[in-house]
Amino acid sequence: MATSDFAAPSGLGPILAFIFALTTILAVSALGGVNPAWALSEFKPAQAQETENQPESEAPPLEGPLTGDDGGLPPPGPVIRDMPEAGPNAETDGEDPGTSEALVSVEVITDLTTLPEAVLRIRELMIEAAATGDPEQLRGLLGIGDQATQLALSDIDTDPVDYIRATSGDGQGLEILAILIDLLNTAVVRVDQGEPGEIYIWPYLAALPLDGLTPAQQVDLLRIVTAGDVEDMRAYGGYNFYRVGISPEGEWRFFMAGD
Repeated sequence: MATSDFAAPSGLGPILAFIFALTTILAVSALGGVNPAWALSEFKPAQAQETENQPESEAPPLEGPLTGDDGGLPPPGPVIRDMPEAGPNAETDGEDPGTSEALVSVEVITDLTTLPEAVLRIRELMIEAAATGDPEQLRGLLGIGDQATQLALSDIDTDPVDYIRATSGDGQGLEILAILIDLLNTAVVRVDQGEPGEIYIWPYLAALPLDGLTPAQQVDLLRIVTAGDVEDMRAYGGYNFYRVGISPEGEWRFFMAGD
């Protein structure tokens, strides 16, 4: 059917005639008179997304650890340092190898005013001399001859004041003087009370097992040494820093490091 076969009714205005003609054209197009029909073969299915055609990625297989006896991760190393093994006596005897037999029976004294007068006097003189910053001020307090103050585990072949200077970290003896004051300001232990070898020892920590210290006692220890020193002491088996010994008669018996 041609488009000209549809005539606009007479009597309509120009606008209505135009609308009528436009409607007629659209009706003819809907009936197949304008656009050709599409063939079925021309319609192609939409392609699926590439992700649907590809298999899901799989995580790579885990490789076994290169170390470790049981196939697991190797044990972590020490945080601070490799610590030496304890001595054989630590397992066989069950005692602190760093504690000598002479320190088995001790009495911790926190009130220093209860010490014998001779002990209090020599302690005060030692602190006053050390506070001057001059090691020479200790000479009159150091014993001589058979009563000489022991400054090392073995005999020394030099002047005792020169030895104090030489063993001090600063080379002038100031570090040793500071250590002496710190030690004498801690609590003290009385060892072998009533025995011929009775002696007062600073610090009191020298006579106590490190593993049994209370938190407050650990603070006292860290006022004297560093945390690294404490670790080394535990590996060694006991306190091995400087200590001071004074007899009940006021004799300065020793001032040395070691066990």
